[in-house]
Amino acid sequence: MPLPKSLIVRGIAALVFVYVLGVLALMWWWDYEPPHFDVTANAREVVADTTSTTRVVTGSTTTAALITSAQTLLDKRGGYLSNDKFPPGVLMDNVPNWEFGVLTASRDLARALRNDFSRSQTQSVEDKDLQEADPLFSSPNDRWLLPSSESQYAKAIAHTRGYLARLGDADDGNAQFYARADNLADYLQIVSTRLGSLSQKLSAAAGQVRLDTTLAGDPNAQQATPTPSAKLMRTPWTQIDDNFYEARGYTWALREQLEAIRIDFATILASKNATVSLEQIIRELEESQKSLGSPIVLNGRPFGFFANHSLVMANYISRANAAIIDLRELLKRG
Repeated sequence: MPLPKSLIVRGIAALVFVYVLGVLALMWWWDYEPPHFDVTANAREVVADTTSTTRVVTGSTTTAALITSAQTLLDKRGGYLSNDKFPPGVLMDNVPNWEFGVLTASRDLARALRNDFSRSQTQSVEDKDLQEADPLFSSPNDRWLLPSSESQYAKAIAHTRGYLARLGDADDGNAQFYARADNLADYLQIVSTRLGSLSQKLSAAAGQVRLDTTLAGDPNAQQATPTPSAKLMRTPWTQIDDNFYEARGYTWALREQLEAIRIDFATILASKNATVSLEQIIRELEESQKSLGSPIVLNGRPFGFFANHSLVMANYISRANAAIIDLRELLKRG
């Protein structure tokens, strides 16, 4: 006996309702930012998992922080979401933008390890594992078909672990990490550029007129295309939360990296009397990670009734960037 049509319709409606409810529950569960981890304990744990010893040497803490930050992208709730093609991942944008921020910081540190920290001078040979890890971290972040983004990043993490394993062995010519003031200053220059870009994008959420300062300071400077002397910069409302969570992800990873650098470069920082400067940068980044007291990213007027979360984040990032510029000057002095 066939089922009544009304019963079939109600059954389909119930299945759709349960499916939508399940998708919403997963979206709520996956909309999550991983907590801060202790870089010292993390270094001991990663070294123990990677090698047969627990020998933590100069550079181990920074390398382990990179490994754990990148591994967090793959192991957090819901896994890696940036390349999802089906619900609920495809419906979410906050977490993928957070992932992109973490990925950008990981790429910068991986390249600094390859080009600077692991090499004594520009004529030295690149480390074999870091030479492979750097381009793998630079793989597109939204690739779904083979090779997927996750598989590329997993290979990059494996090569970074290979470098870490050789870093702590007894062979001094196998792998090295050079904690020098010039190496750190070069890395901080990259960080400063990233923070400056993020601060500008966040500040544009409220809309502001910017003067053209691209050629300031050099009367003979030229550029490919003329730009107006003043231009109104305003972020489209659909991108406000994207920029905010990208900045959250970048500053989360950067905080971990700088806390690790504080340990590996402790002697250099102390000799320059710059330890407190780095601690102030870390404190600004820590403030940028406070919980959002709203279900959405608010974009109120700068002095209006409602908060503007983008401007608050831009403030912390700008202060951290200013402190990084001062720290670079300290490192450059003899």
